[in-house]
Amino acid sequence: MTLREAIGQLFILGFEGRTPSEALEAFIQDLTPGGLILFGRNLGSPEEIATLTNALQAASPTPLFFAIDQEGGKVARLQQPPFTQWPSPSAVGAVGSIELTAAMASAMARELMAVGINMNMAPVLDVLSNPANPVMAGRCYGSDPHIVAQHGIAFYRGLASEGVCGVGKHFPGHGDTLVDSHLALPVVPHALDRLLNVELAPFEAAITAGIPALMTAHLLLPAIDPEQPATLSRSILTDLLRTQLGFRNLVMSDDLLMQGITDNTPVGEAAVRFLEAGGDLVLICHDEAAQRQAMRAVGEAVETGRLSEARVLASCRRIADAKAQYIRCRPAVSSEMIRAIVGCEAHQQLAERILTDNKGV
Repeated sequence: MTLREAIGQLFILGFEGRTPSEALEAFIQDLTPGGLILFGRNLGSPEEIATLTNALQAASPTPLFFAIDQEGGKVARLQQPPFTQWPSPSAVGAVGSIELTAAMASAMARELMAVGINMNMAPVLDVLSNPANPVMAGRCYGSDPHIVAQHGIAFYRGLASEGVCGVGKHFPGHGDTLVDSHLALPVVPHALDRLLNVELAPFEAAITAGIPALMTAHLLLPAIDPEQPATLSRSILTDLLRTQLGFRNLVMSDDLLMQGITDNTPVGEAAVRFLEAGGDLVLICHDEAAQRQAMRAVGEAVETGRLSEARVLASCRRIADAKAQYIRCRPAVSSEMIRAIVGCEAHQQLAERILTDNKGV
């Protein structure tokens, strides 16, 4: 693998289109990304999604992570039947059954794998300590860190049981904010003791349980780093996450084109700072020009010595290890098998059971 190809592995990219094309295959072969993220603009019927992921996987010189935000509830990219419509994390947490949480994640993962999606940007490990939070309401398992940790671990293990890589988010905790980081930079003003006991507690538990990946939050924690948002902070991603909490697996940024980052830092500089801080996978969800700009910036940082080649290769090794665990050669699933899995009666009954049990809480 050349250095340029290795740098490509450090990126998960969004793209346009629902069908394979020569232009899309050329995009993958040129940039050699570590993965692609799917949004509504990419999603047709289950058979169409499977055709797209299988074709792009075959076109890629290295195995691809196909990622999606499928938390359940309002944050679920697969919003239309025949896909099962899963309850939100808040509804699941209110039921209080760890077994049902794991069963739901396993069933969700079976549907994802049927259409070639092998990474889910979930579970949400944020603690909803501020019910007025404009972005996390309904997306958290609750306001108790212990309960959030239990459900988050059960969810990631349920995904893993069917071969899907879970990504816990949003480290170091987005639950007590009044600002949406898509629009501006939130501040979490608490002292370190409070952060360790509330915001960080589910992440620490998930790390101990072996979660394979965590996504960063674009927010400011003055108690740890008064200047840099968590995504760009070495104090948070290396000193806290890697050293103090002992996380050895993948660290992924949230989308670097969110205003919590772009208001102060151009995308290329943000990508370099994220890697300097200790991150592995740069997420850029749209704008091919910005994606190429970020890759060029990382390449230039290596050329000038700002980023060492060893630093790039360390992240490549972590990414390769995760791919070896979660991306394995599997025969393409037939249309008949897809129809037998996606939205099957057993999955529908499970979703209905969770909603019914929630009403009784």
